[in-house]
Amino acid sequence: MKYDTHQRRQLLELLRLHRDEAFSAARLAALMEEQGVSRSAVYRNLAALEAEGEVKRVAVGGSRKSCYRYVGAAECRDHLHLSCTRCGAIFHMDHPATDRLIDSVKAGSGFVVDSAATVLVGVCGNCRRGGGA
Repeated sequence: MKYDTHQRRQLLELLRLHRDEAFSAARLAALMEEQGVSRSAVYRNLAALEAEGEVKRVAVGGSRKSCYRYVGAAECRDHLHLSCTRCGAIFHMDHPATDRLIDSVKAGSGFVVDSAATVLVGVCGNCRRGGGA
């Protein structure tokens, strides 16, 4: 059952405002505590939002840690994503070659790629030039 609580709306608003970022649950809890939302409410809502497909949990490069990112918007569901391992930025792969790759995979193997869940990991151009975190 989906509950539309004040804490849930606050968490979703934060994630929507930063939909090109991924946050650890601890970071989200700290940010939300500043707004008067309890840590337990953040964790409970993250689990519910993940189950509903509003957020995705993604593994952080070779560790047991994970981060959450908002995928409720259409542009998040329809594109593959790039994630920078240095600054944490998330980019939508809005390029015709991406669509051709997905179509080619499906045609060649029958495999359907879940675009919202697919994240390619690397280093963004800004970080490569020395401007990132």
